[in-house]
Amino acid sequence: MIISHTHRYLFIQLPHAGSTAIGAELLENYEGQAILHKHAHYLEFLRTASADEKKYFVFSSIRNPLDEAVSIYTHFKTNPYQRFTNPKKRKNQGGWIDNYTADFYQWFARVQPDFSTFFRQFYRLPYDNLSCLAHRQFDYIIRFENLQADFSQVLKRLGLEQKRPLPLVNPTKSREGDFLSYYPPALRAEAKRVFGPFMHQWGYQFPPDWGDTSPSWSSQLQFQVLGWGRQLYYRYLNARGNTPTRLVSETAKRWLKSGFVRTDSR
Repeated sequence: MIISHTHRYLFIQLPHAGSTAIGAELLENYEGQAILHKHAHYLEFLRTASADEKKYFVFSSIRNPLDEAVSIYTHFKTNPYQRFTNPKKRKNQGGWIDNYTADFYQWFARVQPDFSTFFRQFYRLPYDNLSCLAHRQFDYIIRFENLQADFSQVLKRLGLEQKRPLPLVNPTKSREGDFLSYYPPALRAEAKRVFGPFMHQWGYQFPPDWGDTSPSWSSQLQFQVLGWGRQLYYRYLNARGNTPTRLVSETAKRWLKSGFVRTDSR
């Protein structure tokens, strides 16, 4: 999370959505200051923010999950900087490489799955991420697909002159072709079931040749229920410190992660 008291902005760093590049640029050129932890969510900020800080311009980013899934698969495949196997590096990832993710990597390293096998194991329930907590309240949402132009627009909204194009940071290497090429016809129905509600909510479109892409009622219902669960977890359970509540919190967190419908950041 990056804040600037000089320019009165707050940047919420959603994982896998260009947040590393944006955060680094804000720190270097726009008087940004890192607070809390890298992928802290907005509710964490509100717990300690002053009345004036709550008035700051808030922005974050979002990404097409079809694209993000391929990026995650490639990360598991290449294990960049040993992030899945070095405990110290896991701790430095702002909560992304948690124990659950590290355990999944052990399965991945043993099985060496193709993308379809990975997808069916990694995504079992309708997908969502931390954008469900507060993104709708923010002043601007940067689309990963339009990263440069949207970042420029944020600076314009803040009354700042852009000093240079946004540098590319932490690009996904060893990725072969367009992300849509990873989805064979046999996987598309599953991808629509898993990603449909999220994509519908954020205005993303499936390719026209994938057929009917309207989310099913069951997928939409699961998406809503899991969203309520995340709201409950992050608003109440995750904020408590007593032992009984921690036990309930860990149980809820593990359940919400079942099927790798992630609760904390990726």
